[in-house]
Amino acid sequence: MPRLFWKFFTIIWLTLAVTVAVIIIIVKLFQAVPFAKELAEQRRGLILDLTANVLVQNGEDAATRFVRASEETLPLGLSISKIVGACTKGNTDDTRSVVKGGTCYRISLSTPIGFTFESFAPLMPWLAILISSTLAAGALARYLIRPVVHLRDGLSALAHGRFDFRIGDKMAGRKDEVTALAHDFDSSAARLQELQDAQQRLFHDVSHELRSPLSRLQAAVGVLRQSPAKVDVMLDRMDREVERLDVLVGEILTLARLTAGSSLPLKTQSLDVIELLNEILGDAAFEAQARDVSITANIDGMFLAEVEGELIYRALENVVRNAVKYTAEHSSISVFCETTADLLRIRVTDQGPGVGRDELERIFQPFSRGNDAVPSGGYGLGLAITRQAIERHGGRAYASLPAAGGLAITLEIPRKPTAFAPMSDHT
Repeated sequence: MPRLFWKFFTIIWLTLAVTVAVIIIIVKLFQAVPFAKELAEQRRGLILDLTANVLVQNGEDAATRFVRASEETLPLGLSISKIVGACTKGNTDDTRSVVKGGTCYRISLSTPIGFTFESFAPLMPWLAILISSTLAAGALARYLIRPVVHLRDGLSALAHGRFDFRIGDKMAGRKDEVTALAHDFDSSAARLQELQDAQQRLFHDVSHELRSPLSRLQAAVGVLRQSPAKVDVMLDRMDREVERLDVLVGEILTLARLTAGSSLPLKTQSLDVIELLNEILGDAAFEAQARDVSITANIDGMFLAEVEGELIYRALENVVRNAVKYTAEHSSISVFCETTADLLRIRVTDQGPGVGRDELERIFQPFSRGNDAVPSGGYGLGLAITRQAIERHGGRAYASLPAAGGLAITLEIPRKPTAFAPMSDHT
C-alpha cells in the first residue's frame, strides 16, 4: 500500500492507543468512573426511596434504625424529620415526603459539595480524548500542509519563469507519495529549464548560421555594384548562397515540425525498412566513390513496419550520409542490421575522427558537431532530425565509440509505433 496511507494509519492508531492508555491510567489513579455523577444521583435517589419504603411499611423506629445503619456504612447526610402542618407531597432530588399514621415525615440527604477534584476526575478521560485528538489533528495538518506550501511556492516560481527552483531538498527526509511528487516537480522544472536553454541556444545558432550566407550575399551585391562586369561570377555565387539558405531553412522547418508535432498521430504506411535502407545505401555508395570509401553491409531479409515513410527515410539518409561525409578517405563504412519479432536495429559505423565520450549525447542537439569533426558542409541538424524522427515512432537513436575507433550510430525502429521511451545510457 502507499506509504502515505500507512503513515496516516499509524498516527491515527497511535492516537487511539494513547488515548485508551491515558483513560486507563486516570481511572486507576483517581478511581474515576465514567458517568460517575449520574450513578451517584441514582444511588441517592435509591437510598431516599428505600428509606421511604421502610418508613411506610415498618414504622418510624425501623426507619430510624435504617438511617443510623446507613450513615455508619456510607455517610450521606440521610435524616428523617417530622413536618408540622400541611404535608407537601412534592419530591426533589434530595428529599422525599411521606405520610405515616397521620404524621408527615420528610426524608432528606445533605446537598453534595459543588466542586471537588473527585467530581472533576470523571471528566479527565474526555479531556484526554480532546487533547490527544487535537495533537493528532495538528500533527497530520502540519505533515500535509508543509509540503503543500513548498509545492505552491514551486509552482509560483515556475509561473514566473524561474525554472531553477527546486523543492526536493525541502522534504526533510520524508519518503512517501508527497516526496515522490516533489521529486517529479524537480524533474519537470529541470526539463523545462533544459528546454528553455535549448530554445535560447537554438535561436542563437539559427541566427549565427543564417548570418554567414547573408553576409556573403551582401558582399556579392557590394562587388556587383563596384564591378558590374563580374555579374556572372557573382550571380553564381549568390545562387550557391541562396541554395544553402534554402537547405538550412528546410532542415530547420523539418526539425520544427518534428518537435511541434510530437503529440500528433503519425501518417503511417506499411514499408519494408530494410529495402528502404538498401536504396539509400546504393545512392550513398555511388557518392562515396569520389573519396574511395566503400560501404560494407550485412543486411538480410525484410522488415515490414508501420512507419511514416518520409521521416524514416530522412532518419536513415542522415545517418548514412553523415558516415560518408566524416569517415576517412580510402576507408570503409559498415552497416549491420539485426531484427527481432518487433524491432529492427541498424548500426552504422564509420572510420572518422569520432567524438569525445562526453559528446555522445550532444551531437544529437541541433547545430552540434563533434569537436574533432572536419568541416565539410552541413549545419549539424541531421542527427537532431534523425533522433526526433526515430523517437516519434517510439524507437531510439544513440551513438557509441567502437573499440577500433570512429563513431557508431545505432537506430532502433519498432515494427509498430509505440509511446516514446526515455533514452537509456549507452557506451
